[in-house]
Amino acid sequence: MKKILKLGLILLLAVIVGIVVYNYPRLNIITGFSAKSVCSCTFEADRDIVSIEAGDNGFSPINLAKNVIDAKEKSVTSTVFGLKPRKAIYKEGIGCVLLPNGDENVKFKPNRKSITINKPYPYGNLSQKDTLFSAVNYAALNTAVANAFDKPGDTIERTRAVVVVYKNQIIAEKYAPGFTNESKLLGWSMTKSIASAVLGILEKQGKINVNATNLFPEWENDERSKISLNNLLQMNSGLEWVEDYNTISDVTKMLFLAEDMTKIQLEKPLISKPNESWNYSSGTTNLLSGFIRNQFKTHQEYLDFWYTELIDKIGMNSMVIETDISGNYIASSYGWATARDWAKFGLLYLNEGNWNGEQILNKSWVDYTKTPTNTSNGEYGAQFWLNAGGVYPNVPKDLFSCNGYQGQHVFIIPSKDVVVVKFGLTEHPDFNLDTFLSEILGAIQ
Repeated sequence: MKKILKLGLILLLAVIVGIVVYNYPRLNIITGFSAKSVCSCTFEADRDIVSIEAGDNGFSPINLAKNVIDAKEKSVTSTVFGLKPRKAIYKEGIGCVLLPNGDENVKFKPNRKSITINKPYPYGNLSQKDTLFSAVNYAALNTAVANAFDKPGDTIERTRAVVVVYKNQIIAEKYAPGFTNESKLLGWSMTKSIASAVLGILEKQGKINVNATNLFPEWENDERSKISLNNLLQMNSGLEWVEDYNTISDVTKMLFLAEDMTKIQLEKPLISKPNESWNYSSGTTNLLSGFIRNQFKTHQEYLDFWYTELIDKIGMNSMVIETDISGNYIASSYGWATARDWAKFGLLYLNEGNWNGEQILNKSWVDYTKTPTNTSNGEYGAQFWLNAGGVYPNVPKDLFSCNGYQGQHVFIIPSKDVVVVKFGLTEHPDFNLDTFLSEILGAIQ
């Protein structure tokens, strides 16, 4: 019996050693991801550690990490078998910041004004008016929405929230256990579309031109000087980039190791001609965040602008965009807001840039957003995804959307006057978005 026990312990030790050896080069990434995720979900989204580790962090190799929460300091430290500790700390106004070198000198935050507006949703803080639309089959709609959620005991769809808005009115809304209409949800790459809107506001103010080149001093003496702002917005710059979350790649090194995330794509070489090779790049969006910063005299102006001119102006008061340790908005990945507030962003675009009578974006900018990028097969515009190429064959081709890692979406369907928000942890096609959307839209005549 002792021999069997000893052999079992040896085998267990061998397995542990094997896991550590295999993952050791990635441990900084694993613990960085885990610390940042647990910190944000705990202190920004007010979630408990059990649901975080089972959901957001419940996949290999991230689930190897052990997370220790310091409630007093509002920080999280993560390790794997005691190795490679990484720390993230919560700061009011900017969410959780991953500390690459343990530096906790985080003193910046945006100035915000949350104004109470006595109007119904979506334009104010009051409950929306009770409205029934004859064009909506509510029984079919509610069935379609319910089909997106797991039945008790299942973990297939893993949907957390669905909100359907028709003619500026919420006509269906459902949340998974543990989530409500006040839960902040991480949009991941949906945040890229927020950055696009900020650039659209700068364009409306006459401060930028999408056809401009010579965007950065670091590029002025080489071929990168020919890259236009349009090329960056459309992910068609020709710059080198690897977007792979399963390996040590450009994107994982940027998100979990870099102190200034705006510089990673900036330093990459040109490997093809601009406008000839579409390549999805989170580094490009953070580079755009740096470009936006360069339009202001002070860093505080940069921090404030996103909220005063867009986010708070359209009542997305729950939203927080997190920063890196250098104070740059991580526009590629880290926008948090309630599902209802994400729906407001979709409505801004559904209404062609107009918000309750004020033209926040030029209509021409919204049209530009929906223009397919060269070589993207009709799938991508200016930091928005498109259905122009028929990715969802049973859904109108005028659909465009904000999409994020693990199945986060804001779908805008102008021909149906509809916005659909969906949050979850399962991506298409494992979660069939074509069926999901076609069933919802089929309930609206």
